[in-house]
Amino acid sequence: MGTVTLGVSIAVPEPYGSQLQERRAGFGDVAAHGIPTHVTLVPPTEVEAERLPAIGAHLAGVAAGFRAFRMRLGGTGTFRPLSPVVFVQVVEGAAGCTRLQNELRAPEGPLDRRLAFPYHPHVTVAHGISEEAMDLAFEALAGYAADWVCEGFALYEQGSDGVWRKLREYPFGSGPAGVPAQPGPRADETVRRS
Repeated sequence: MGTVTLGVSIAVPEPYGSQLQERRAGFGDVAAHGIPTHVTLVPPTEVEAERLPAIGAHLAGVAAGFRAFRMRLGGTGTFRPLSPVVFVQVVEGAAGCTRLQNELRAPEGPLDRRLAFPYHPHVTVAHGISEEAMDLAFEALAGYAADWVCEGFALYEQGSDGVWRKLREYPFGSGPAGVPAQPGPRADETVRRS
């Protein structure tokens, strides 16, 4: 069956998602239209296609143990010089995202993987473009703000054309807000870089 490249994320809803995608494209990020605006929970991960049913069951189980929580974006940050990224900050909901991604990547689960950097929920608005364009993105979106109630997450697959497409949504169940229904391992501290 071969391998597929998957990612799990919280979509930034409309109208915010399209607004930020257009801004990202406007800064010269050529990948902008192939990446729906999102907060990453599980970064791009290559898996055997035959594992998709087990992954789907795992995602459904994790989602059922959470309930909706508020997400609020505000201002910008950057991972430079470690990584050429400018992002909009998650100023409310970061704890829920951190707990959620920790459950999704649990060592006993099908999406267990190590991260290159400590987990830090964010919305990328510029990646791998010129320093001048990243400075512009950082300044232009410094006053950006958006908020919504996060009611679930989605599984995406990256096509051979580099475009990410949604495979399935996983709505939250009735667990505590942003917290697993049953206590799990403590999430790592998030690292704020500026």
